[in-house]
Amino acid sequence: MIDPHLEERHRELAARVRELGERQLRAVARDEDDPCGRAAEVAALLAEAGLLRGAVPPPFGVADARGALVVRERLAYFSLLSESVFAAQALAAQLVAGEGSELQRSRWLPALADGSAHGALAVSEPDAGADLASVRCTARPDGVLWRLDGVKTWVSAVKEASLLLVLARSSPGETTRGLSIFLVDGGAPGLARRPIEAVAALPVVELRLDGVPAVLLGDEGRGVRPLQRAYEQLRPGAAGAACGLAARALDEALRHSLTRRQFGRPLAGFQATRLLLAELHAQLEAARRLARHAAWLVDAGAEHAGREAAAARVFATDAAERIADGALRLHGAAGLVRGSSVERLFREARALRLREGTSEMLKLELADSILKESR
Repeated sequence: MIDPHLEERHRELAARVRELGERQLRAVARDEDDPCGRAAEVAALLAEAGLLRGAVPPPFGVADARGALVVRERLAYFSLLSESVFAAQALAAQLVAGEGSELQRSRWLPALADGSAHGALAVSEPDAGADLASVRCTARPDGVLWRLDGVKTWVSAVKEASLLLVLARSSPGETTRGLSIFLVDGGAPGLARRPIEAVAALPVVELRLDGVPAVLLGDEGRGVRPLQRAYEQLRPGAAGAACGLAARALDEALRHSLTRRQFGRPLAGFQATRLLLAELHAQLEAARRLARHAAWLVDAGAEHAGREAAAARVFATDAAERIADGALRLHGAAGLVRGSSVERLFREARALRLREGTSEMLKLELADSILKESR
């Protein structure tokens, strides 16, 4: 079915990702050892296929919200690790493109587009998640550079990410004022990484910074709003990733319901199975429409695009979790086997609800927006 929100170039991009997925990415999802190391291998595959250009805005790349959505949707269908690599690259590129100097843009954006540099964003800390006012990582001036000290956690990154964007406090305080974004070379002295073993095998690390040299990105003390804008731009893509994972879970459920026989007939022959499959399909299609409409609004610069992107992200990730759960239930005990496709998808669906902001924080922002409009 032709989607009116997508142009021919988006459909061609989706076809390229699907070809790569069928040829090389299915095996990536089955191997859950050393996700940070495998992320570097995946980044090389994406770069070779020219897909990382879709993570970088023009003129150095070809990214728009709809293009990022179709790439992330298709990648997540085959491998959420592959999608997370693309998402990290896109987030780094959005911030550099939006806030970087001409020199910073010309240095990093071509490298992010061709895959010679891998980007990662470091925001969360052990005591600072959604509450950015609690960020304690500090930045102190040192000539033309800054020195960063602190700990960052839940950083999505390949093992040797070459460009780190770090949110740090450049002036004292207890609010988000005084928070700035800094560029850190991945090989800088004083920087240490520790992989985090999460419920989903994704490339996540903890960073320790001990006097790490850095350069300022954008205006000093005004790092939060650019971060929010980048998240808003990419939230339709996060919704697309949820749709991709959900579509894979639904396909697994359909396949099993047609091949698994009980009481002399396939599971698909039972009314309860058919009702569940219909419900899961409806949820997936609703999530897809919301996600693609939100991406279209973002590309059009519509007034409430950010709000609709948040709504799409919340709905799609919730739907992905329900669809993955339904697929697992249809598989019965076989769905509980560690490493089976539906068991892995069930674990990965949980991680999606933290992408580009937690679902709970996004719901609060949505409520504030619609209540303000209704007054």
